Amino acid sequence: MRLSETKPWEISSKERALFTIIVMVGAFMAILDTTVVDVIVPKLTGPLATDMYGVQWIITSYMVSAAIGLLVCEYLIKRFGSKAIYLSGVAAFSLASLACGLSNTLESIIVARVVQGIAEALIMVTSHVMIFSYFPPEKKGLAMGIFALGVSFAPALGPTVGGYLTEYYNWRMVFFINVPIGIILVIAGLLYLPKERLFQKLPFNFISFFFLSVATIALLIMLSRGQQLGWFNSIEIGVLLFVAIIGYLLYALSELHSRHTLIDFSLFKNPDFRNGIFIYFFVLGFSMYQYFYLLPVYYEHIKMLPTLDTGIAVFAFALFIGIFSPVAGILSDKIGAKVTVAMATFLYLLTSLLFLPHLNYYTPLTQAILLTIPFGIAMGLFFAPVTVLVMKSAGEAKAELSIVLMDYVRFVGGSFGTALATNNMEYFKSLNFDRMVEVQNYEYVSYFLRKIQELLNLSWEVVKEIFRNYELFMSYNYGFYNTFMHAAYWAVLGSVFVVLLFIEGRNNEKEDSTAAM
Repeated sequence: MRLSETKPWEISSKERALFTIIVMVGAFMAILDTTVVDVIVPKLTGPLATDMYGVQWIITSYMVSAAIGLLVCEYLIKRFGSKAIYLSGVAAFSLASLACGLSNTLESIIVARVVQGIAEALIMVTSHVMIFSYFPPEKKGLAMGIFALGVSFAPALGPTVGGYLTEYYNWRMVFFINVPIGIILVIAGLLYLPKERLFQKLPFNFISFFFLSVATIALLIMLSRGQQLGWFNSIEIGVLLFVAIIGYLLYALSELHSRHTLIDFSLFKNPDFRNGIFIYFFVLGFSMYQYFYLLPVYYEHIKMLPTLDTGIAVFAFALFIGIFSPVAGILSDKIGAKVTVAMATFLYLLTSLLFLPHLNYYTPLTQAILLTIPFGIAMGLFFAPVTVLVMKSAGEAKAELSIVLMDYVRFVGGSFGTALATNNMEYFKSLNFDRMVEVQNYEYVSYFLRKIQELLNLSWEVVKEIFRNYELFMSYNYGFYNTFMHAAYWAVLGSVFVVLLFIEGRNNEKEDSTAAM
């Protein structure tokens, strides 16, 4: 084992820019693919000869495999180096994308998506580590601001790109477009990315990995299929929950009795790390991911925009995510990560509680777009300071593990967020429908519908069906208010940990000063 003589950030500005571009494009490509594919999935029922429940596995298989891939990233990076794992991930992602584009059956595309998911995990963790290492300590915030372009901006851009490709080409282009990009990145990475000389032969806890993998798979599938199967009215959901609980318990027992643990939970003793992870879990996963899911649905199903126009409407707030991500990084370096994340959370609470719940069918499109811009600004300001906070508190030796844990809680929290959004939407849609029926004057409604029947010369059954569809649409419309508000409540919970950042930080400062005396 030979130690490197220089620090990773002791490079020229041109080298830093080149390395960052090579790594950033890979991360952008991987995470963009997640939401791009979400757009095309409903259109795959015909080409793949399946139904909506079948194509849902295209998303579920990717999500599950990516979460499992995260668990081996720290070991692989320390054993083989970030560069090797990053380029392997890009190569595997590109080949799997080619296989997805060539697929004609549901089974073949699911297998390719599993490989894609694992590769995405390798790309995201290694790119995160590499970009963080290329910048000196006083510019770590800027590094994470740049990285946030991939993590925050790319998912919001997905509906636009997916809408465009499916509108003017076909669904296969969503996958084929990754192939030439991947080839260029692998060649550029082999030629230009710096070589690493420090590797560690670490033991790997396969037993803990197995139990945690089983628990994660069961949990994510349960969250993905819960709405479809009626949650706990389904035996399958009950079994999945039982497997998840047992898996996590066995994992905990394995870790307690292992000499070499899979995850070093001593990191959570640091209040900055602990609170940063919980902020990420609740504010990003449980809350922001709900809006990521709900806003395209709102534009497409309530404002009734075509897929491409929906993507353009979403791009409005995505643009501000991209603009303010580097700004957040610079602010983290200048005024501190804690203050920056507090600013971002405050703006996000303001937006989610006061602005977004007012989006409905009657909101003019321009006004709706303007109301989402503060959401984009808040998201842009959010990611970089939280990441800097978590990674600095973990220390250089645990940088890979801190990123793995952040991405893991992003997957799990985001899955909870999406499940909550779909469940709440259906619940409040039904609730509003029942309330509308309760307050109706039956005689007046019948009189009104008879007049419509005479005017349009339609059958009574057709008129009743038209009115029922109108009631369903308006209950769906009003249901968005309740769903948006419930998404905001999770951010309120997450803001508790923002407050704890300052309280516990102040207590630690007092303890340190007392110990010094």
